[in-house]
Amino acid sequence: MQRKQKYMGTFLLAGALAFTLATVGCGEHHYYRAYDPYNNDYHRWDDHETVYYQQWSVDTHRDGHRDFRKLNDDEKKEYWNWRHQHDHDHDHDHR
Repeated sequence: MQRKQKYMGTFLLAGALAFTLATVGCGEHHYYRAYDPYNNDYHRWDDHETVYYQQWSVDTHRDGHRDFRKLNDDEKKEYWNWRHQHDHDHDHDHR
């Protein structure tokens, strides 16, 4: 019986470690670079850019939960034009 408890403890510990390792990556903030062909520059699409996107969605009465990458070309153009009119911090990624 003690042998089963020893193995059970080992399995539980291994399971807890595996779960921790599997979920650590979920907390990271991932970003991508979005190219603005109308102003010939890149924007780092991260939490900061998401704030602008959400504000644009509110201002233009759009669904802010829709992924920017799924917008059609006209909507993207409209966003980039709006974005450059509201660019107070110059957070472009010129790499």
